[in-house]
Amino acid sequence: MAECPVARQGSSHRYLLVTLILTLVVLAGCAAPSPGTSRLKSITGQWIEVQRGDTLGAIARRAGVPVERLSRFNPDTDPDRLLIGQRLLVPTQQERAPRDGPYRYQVRPGDTYTAIAQHFDTRTSRIQKANPRVEPTQLAVGQLIQVPLAKTSSRPSSSTPQKPETPAVASTSSPESSDDNEPPDNTQDWSWPLDDYRIERDYGKNQHGTLQPMLLATTQGAHARAVADGDVKFAGSMRQLGRVVIIHHPNNLQSVYAQCDTLDVDAGSTIEQNSPVCKVARNNVTQRYDLLFDMRRGGKPMDPQRLLP
Repeated sequence: MAECPVARQGSSHRYLLVTLILTLVVLAGCAAPSPGTSRLKSITGQWIEVQRGDTLGAIARRAGVPVERLSRFNPDTDPDRLLIGQRLLVPTQQERAPRDGPYRYQVRPGDTYTAIAQHFDTRTSRIQKANPRVEPTQLAVGQLIQVPLAKTSSRPSSSTPQKPETPAVASTSSPESSDDNEPPDNTQDWSWPLDDYRIERDYGKNQHGTLQPMLLATTQGAHARAVADGDVKFAGSMRQLGRVVIIHHPNNLQSVYAQCDTLDVDAGSTIEQNSPVCKVARNNVTQRYDLLFDMRRGGKPMDPQRLLP
């Protein structure tokens, strides 16, 4: 990490001169600035170094990417313990990071298969096998390649398991068989329902063995958006879930958006990807703005992180 020059002690004249130089250097931005300053501008697609006071959320907001997406592109990073000088990779819009891979990675200057494999904790041979038409010695900057992971993701959850604050969306299938469906191959271009969010609760069973949908915390005034094109099959109220929208997509997939404040769609209408679905309501218990989000196939719930990039 680049450091500002510091002169040795000397005469009073030299001391005043050094003081003046350091002042000018700080004003020029050489000294470590606080989060939100210009040093984080235009960082999309770049490697950046963590500075004092940085948080993963602040960097994600400056980059214009969801914090969960930034975290996935830095699998060895603990979002709660960033280290000063630590290097983070900021993804581009062309890159994808599904939970179990393969990643879609955009080649950067100086990249090699070995360096890419080390960053994503996989093997060079797996990258070579996934890209048979790409010569490892002739990687081109901006080129998109596939990066398969060495094994299924075992990364720690971004949230701490806790007693559910909201009821789960009722399931028509048993929890044991809910994940038997293999995800389709055509969801790589789908999007997450919120631009700015964190996973407050992962999809899965709680301490009582009850299957729960994902809970996404967001900001005041946020609107959930359709993850893909589809048909609105339900838009109304459900007991204990508030206002709910259910969208049917190709390949017998459904997306569910619950705990909404106001709805932006009507039942029976068609909707395009990224179109507003509903405004997220405030949770009276947690005082957060939480979206209850669920993905299903044939009515059986699936982990959204297996489907969405």
